[in-house]
Amino acid sequence: MAPTQTQSRVGALLRDWRQRRRLSQLDLALSADSSSRHISYVETGRAMPSRAMILRLCDALEVPLRERNTLLLAADYAPAYRESSLDDAHLASVRSALDIMLTAHEPYPAVVVDRLWNVVTGNAAMGLLMTGIPEQLLLPKPNVYRLVLHPEGLAGRLANLTQVRELFLERLSRQVNATGDAELRALFDEVAAYPLPPDPVEEPDDDAAQPSPFEVPLRVRTPFGELRMFSTMATFGAPADVTLSELAIELFYPLNAFTAEALRGLATDQMGWNPLPTPPVASTA
Repeated sequence: MAPTQTQSRVGALLRDWRQRRRLSQLDLALSADSSSRHISYVETGRAMPSRAMILRLCDALEVPLRERNTLLLAADYAPAYRESSLDDAHLASVRSALDIMLTAHEPYPAVVVDRLWNVVTGNAAMGLLMTGIPEQLLLPKPNVYRLVLHPEGLAGRLANLTQVRELFLERLSRQVNATGDAELRALFDEVAAYPLPPDPVEEPDDDAAQPSPFEVPLRVRTPFGELRMFSTMATFGAPADVTLSELAIELFYPLNAFTAEALRGLATDQMGWNPLPTPPVASTA
Protein backbone atom coordinates (compact mmCIF):
# COMPACT_ATOMS: atom_id res chain seq x y z
CA MET A 1 0.00 0.00 0.00
CA ALA A 2 1.34 3.40 -0.95
CA PRO A 3 1.90 5.75 2.00
CA THR A 4 -0.59 8.56 2.42
CA GLN A 5 0.46 12.19 2.47
CA THR A 6 -0.16 12.28 6.24
CA GLN A 7 2.03 9.22 6.85
CA SER A 8 4.82 10.66 4.72
CA ARG A 9 4.62 14.06 6.43
CA VAL A 10 4.83 12.83 10.01
CA GLY A 11 7.45 10.24 9.06
CA ALA A 12 9.67 12.86 7.47
CA LEU A 13 9.40 15.10 10.52
CA LEU A 14 10.31 12.27 12.87
CA ARG A 15 13.28 11.34 10.68
CA ASP A 16 14.48 14.97 10.78
CA TRP A 17 14.33 14.96 14.58
CA ARG A 18 16.17 11.64 14.81
CA GLN A 19 18.93 12.87 12.53
CA ARG A 20 19.13 16.17 14.42
CA ARG A 21 19.72 14.15 17.61
CA ARG A 22 22.28 12.00 15.74
CA LEU A 23 20.57 8.76 16.63
CA SER A 24 20.32 5.63 14.53
CA GLN A 25 16.94 3.96 14.03
CA LEU A 26 18.11 1.25 16.42
CA ASP A 27 19.10 3.82 19.05
CA LEU A 28 15.70 5.45 18.83
CA ALA A 29 13.89 2.12 18.90
CA LEU A 30 15.67 1.09 22.09
CA SER A 31 14.90 4.42 23.76
CA ALA A 32 11.24 4.33 22.73
CA ASP A 33 10.65 0.63 23.46
CA SER A 34 10.01 -0.13 19.80
CA SER A 35 11.82 -1.90 16.96
CA SER A 36 14.13 -0.48 14.32
CA ARG A 37 11.86 -2.00 11.65
CA HIS A 38 8.85 -0.12 12.98
CA ILE A 39 10.84 3.12 13.16
CA SER A 40 11.88 2.59 9.55
CA TYR A 41 8.29 1.94 8.49
CA VAL A 42 7.10 5.09 10.27
CA GLU A 43 9.81 7.27 8.72
CA THR A 44 9.18 5.99 5.20
CA GLY A 45 5.39 6.27 5.54
CA ARG A 46 4.73 2.53 5.40
CA ALA A 47 3.23 2.65 8.90
CA MET A 48 1.13 5.26 10.64
CA PRO A 49 2.24 5.80 14.25
CA SER A 50 -0.40 6.03 16.95
CA ARG A 51 -0.80 9.17 19.00
CA ALA A 52 0.84 7.42 21.96
CA MET A 53 3.73 6.27 19.77
CA ILE A 54 4.37 9.80 18.50
CA LEU A 55 4.50 11.11 22.06
CA ARG A 56 6.81 8.28 23.10
CA LEU A 57 9.15 9.06 20.22
CA CYS A 58 9.03 12.74 21.13
CA ASP A 59 10.09 11.89 24.68
CA ALA A 60 13.01 9.83 23.40
CA LEU A 61 14.03 12.60 20.98
CA GLU A 62 13.54 15.40 23.53
CA VAL A 63 11.32 17.30 21.12
CA PRO A 64 10.11 20.66 22.50
CA LEU A 65 6.40 20.88 23.31
CA ARG A 66 5.61 23.26 20.45
CA GLU A 67 7.13 20.86 17.93
CA ARG A 68 5.37 17.89 19.56
CA ASN A 69 2.07 19.57 18.73
CA THR A 70 3.34 20.08 15.17
CA LEU A 71 4.08 16.36 14.85
CA LEU A 72 0.66 15.41 16.19
CA LEU A 73 -1.07 17.78 13.79
CA ALA A 74 0.98 16.37 10.91
CA ALA A 75 -0.49 12.96 11.78
CA ASP A 76 -4.02 14.41 12.00
CA TYR A 77 -4.14 14.14 15.80
CA ALA A 78 -5.17 16.92 18.17
CA PRO A 79 -2.38 18.82 19.92
CA ALA A 80 -1.44 17.44 23.33
CA TYR A 81 -0.17 20.66 24.88
CA ARG A 82 -2.03 23.87 25.48
CA GLU A 83 -0.46 27.19 24.50
CA SER A 84 -1.67 29.83 26.92
CA SER A 85 -1.20 33.53 27.33
CA LEU A 86 0.50 34.59 30.54
CA ASP A 87 -2.50 36.86 31.02
CA ASP A 88 -4.80 33.82 31.40
CA ALA A 89 -6.41 33.39 34.80
CA HIS A 90 -5.13 29.85 35.31
CA LEU A 91 -1.53 31.13 35.08
CA ALA A 92 -1.94 33.61 37.93
CA SER A 93 0.37 31.51 40.12
CA VAL A 94 3.03 31.64 37.42
CA ARG A 95 2.80 35.41 37.14
CA SER A 96 3.08 35.66 40.91
CA ALA A 97 6.13 33.38 40.94
CA LEU A 98 7.84 35.46 38.26
CA ASP A 99 7.15 38.69 40.15
CA ILE A 100 8.55 37.18 43.34
CA MET A 101 11.71 35.90 41.64
CA LEU A 102 12.42 39.14 39.81
CA THR A 103 11.78 41.39 42.80
CA ALA A 104 13.68 39.18 45.24
CA HIS A 105 16.72 39.24 42.95
CA GLU A 106 17.10 43.01 43.18
CA PRO A 107 19.40 44.91 43.36
CA TYR A 108 20.80 42.55 40.75
CA PRO A 109 19.36 42.46 37.20
CA ALA A 110 16.99 39.68 36.13
CA VAL A 111 14.94 39.15 32.99
CA VAL A 112 12.37 36.67 31.65
CA VAL A 113 12.64 35.67 27.97
CA ASP A 114 10.68 33.50 25.56
CA ARG A 115 12.02 30.92 23.11
CA LEU A 116 13.14 33.65 20.67
CA TRP A 117 14.93 35.56 23.44
CA ASN A 118 12.30 38.30 23.40
CA VAL A 119 12.02 40.02 26.75
CA VAL A 120 8.75 39.15 28.48
CA THR A 121 9.49 41.14 31.62
CA GLY A 122 12.38 42.22 33.80
CA ASN A 123 13.05 43.72 37.19
CA ALA A 124 13.86 47.36 37.84
CA ALA A 125 17.59 46.66 38.04
CA MET A 126 17.59 45.77 34.33
CA GLY A 127 17.19 49.49 33.72
CA LEU A 128 20.90 49.84 34.41
CA LEU A 129 21.72 47.79 31.33
CA MET A 130 19.01 49.46 29.22
CA THR A 131 20.18 53.04 29.81
CA GLY A 132 21.00 54.72 26.50
CA ILE A 133 19.57 51.93 24.32
CA PRO A 134 17.75 53.52 21.32
CA GLU A 135 13.99 53.12 21.13
CA GLN A 136 14.07 51.04 17.94
CA LEU A 137 15.81 48.25 19.88
CA LEU A 138 13.27 48.37 22.70
CA LEU A 139 10.00 48.44 20.76
CA PRO A 140 7.73 46.68 20.15
CA LYS A 141 9.55 44.08 22.25
CA PRO A 142 13.21 44.04 23.30
CA ASN A 143 15.26 41.03 22.20
CA VAL A 144 18.30 39.98 24.24
CA TYR A 145 20.46 39.20 21.22
CA ARG A 146 19.64 42.47 19.48
CA LEU A 147 20.18 44.43 22.70
CA VAL A 148 23.59 42.89 23.30
CA LEU A 149 25.03 42.55 19.78
CA HIS A 150 23.58 45.48 17.86
CA PRO A 151 26.25 48.21 17.42
CA GLU A 152 23.82 50.78 18.86
CA GLY A 153 22.96 48.53 21.78
CA LEU A 154 25.01 47.19 24.63
CA ALA A 155 27.84 46.17 22.29
CA GLY A 156 29.41 49.61 22.43
CA ARG A 157 29.64 49.41 26.22
CA LEU A 158 31.11 45.93 26.55
CA ALA A 159 34.75 45.83 27.57
CA ASN A 160 35.03 42.27 26.18
CA LEU A 161 32.73 42.49 23.15
CA THR A 162 34.65 39.94 21.06
CA GLN A 163 34.35 37.28 23.77
CA VAL A 164 30.69 37.99 24.45
CA ARG A 165 29.83 38.04 20.75
CA GLU A 166 31.49 34.67 20.15
CA LEU A 167 29.78 33.15 23.18
CA PHE A 168 26.33 34.48 22.23
CA LEU A 169 26.55 33.39 18.61
CA GLU A 170 27.82 29.94 19.56
CA ARG A 171 25.00 29.52 22.08
CA LEU A 172 22.36 30.62 19.59
CA SER A 173 23.82 28.37 16.89
CA ARG A 174 23.54 25.36 19.23
CA GLN A 175 19.93 26.25 19.96
CA VAL A 176 19.13 26.55 16.25
CA ASN A 177 20.72 23.16 15.54
CA ALA A 178 18.94 21.53 18.46
CA THR A 179 15.47 22.85 17.62
CA GLY A 180 15.48 23.47 13.87
CA ASP A 181 13.44 26.59 14.63
CA ALA A 182 13.20 28.77 11.51
CA GLU A 183 12.60 31.94 13.53
CA LEU A 184 15.68 31.29 15.64
CA ARG A 185 17.66 30.70 12.45
CA ALA A 186 16.47 34.06 11.12
CA LEU A 187 17.50 35.72 14.38
CA PHE A 188 20.94 34.12 14.18
CA ASP A 189 21.43 35.25 10.58
CA GLU A 190 20.39 38.78 11.55
CA VAL A 191 22.60 39.27 14.60
CA ALA A 192 25.59 37.44 13.09
CA ALA A 193 25.56 40.04 10.30
CA TYR A 194 25.67 43.01 12.67
CA PRO A 195 28.81 45.11 12.14
CA LEU A 196 31.02 45.85 15.11
CA PRO A 197 30.56 49.29 16.65
CA PRO A 198 32.85 51.97 15.21
CA ASP A 199 36.25 51.82 16.92
CA PRO A 200 35.30 49.13 19.46
CA VAL A 201 37.40 49.37 22.60
CA GLU A 202 38.57 46.02 23.93
CA GLU A 203 39.93 46.75 27.38
CA PRO A 204 42.41 44.47 29.17
CA ASP A 205 41.12 42.47 32.10
CA ASP A 206 42.32 44.27 35.22
CA ASP A 207 41.34 41.26 37.29
CA ALA A 208 43.32 38.82 35.15
CA ALA A 209 45.55 38.03 38.13
CA GLN A 210 42.48 36.83 40.02
CA PRO A 211 41.28 33.45 38.70
CA SER A 212 37.67 33.65 37.54
CA PRO A 213 35.28 30.70 37.55
CA PHE A 214 33.76 32.03 34.33
CA GLU A 215 35.55 32.11 31.01
CA VAL A 216 33.42 34.95 29.61
CA PRO A 217 31.97 37.31 32.22
CA LEU A 218 29.77 40.21 31.19
CA ARG A 219 31.95 43.32 31.53
CA VAL A 220 29.84 46.46 31.15
CA ARG A 221 31.33 49.95 31.16
CA THR A 222 29.13 52.41 33.06
CA PRO A 223 29.60 55.96 34.41
CA PHE A 224 30.14 54.29 37.80
CA GLY A 225 32.94 52.02 36.59
CA GLU A 226 33.15 48.60 34.97
CA LEU A 227 30.55 46.15 36.26
CA ARG A 228 31.46 42.48 36.01
CA MET A 229 28.64 39.94 36.14
CA PHE A 230 27.81 36.34 35.37
CA SER A 231 24.39 34.83 34.85
CA THR A 232 22.44 31.66 35.42
CA MET A 233 19.29 30.42 33.65
CA ALA A 234 16.20 28.98 35.35
CA THR A 235 13.24 27.23 33.73
CA PHE A 236 9.96 25.75 34.94
CA GLY A 237 10.06 22.07 35.84
CA ALA A 238 7.85 19.59 33.96
CA PRO A 239 5.71 22.16 32.11
CA ALA A 240 2.55 20.94 30.39
CA ASP A 241 1.97 24.23 28.59
CA VAL A 242 3.89 25.41 25.52
CA THR A 243 4.24 28.95 26.83
CA LEU A 244 5.72 27.84 30.15
CA SER A 245 8.07 25.38 28.47
CA GLU A 246 9.57 28.22 26.43
CA LEU A 247 10.11 30.71 29.26
CA ALA A 248 13.53 31.15 30.85
CA ILE A 249 14.62 33.43 33.67
CA GLU A 250 18.14 34.85 33.41
CA LEU A 251 19.54 36.02 36.72
CA PHE A 252 22.66 38.20 36.81
CA TYR A 253 25.07 38.16 39.75
CA PRO A 254 28.07 40.35 40.63
CA LEU A 255 31.46 38.77 39.97
CA ASN A 256 33.38 41.02 42.31
CA ALA A 257 32.90 43.16 45.39
CA PHE A 258 32.96 46.43 43.43
CA THR A 259 30.04 45.34 41.24
CA ALA A 260 28.03 44.14 44.22
CA GLU A 261 28.56 47.40 46.07
CA ALA A 262 27.82 49.48 42.95
CA LEU A 263 24.53 47.66 42.31
CA ARG A 264 23.47 48.01 45.93
CA GLY A 265 24.38 51.69 45.86
CA LEU A 266 22.45 52.29 42.64
CA ALA A 267 19.39 50.64 44.14
CA THR A 268 19.21 53.37 46.79
CA ASP A 269 20.27 56.23 44.50
CA GLN A 270 17.76 59.04 44.20
CA MET A 271 17.65 58.63 40.42
CA GLY A 272 16.63 55.00 40.78
CA TRP A 273 16.14 52.79 37.73
CA ASN A 274 13.82 52.89 34.76
CA PRO A 275 12.22 49.48 34.25
CA LEU A 276 12.05 47.79 30.87
CA PRO A 277 9.43 49.28 28.52
CA THR A 278 7.15 46.23 28.83
CA PRO A 279 4.14 45.44 31.00
CA PRO A 280 4.84 43.66 34.33
CA VAL A 281 4.08 40.39 32.54
CA ALA A 282 3.34 40.35 28.82
CA SER A 283 1.80 37.67 26.66
CA THR A 284 4.18 35.48 24.66
CA ALA A 285 1.50 34.31 22.27
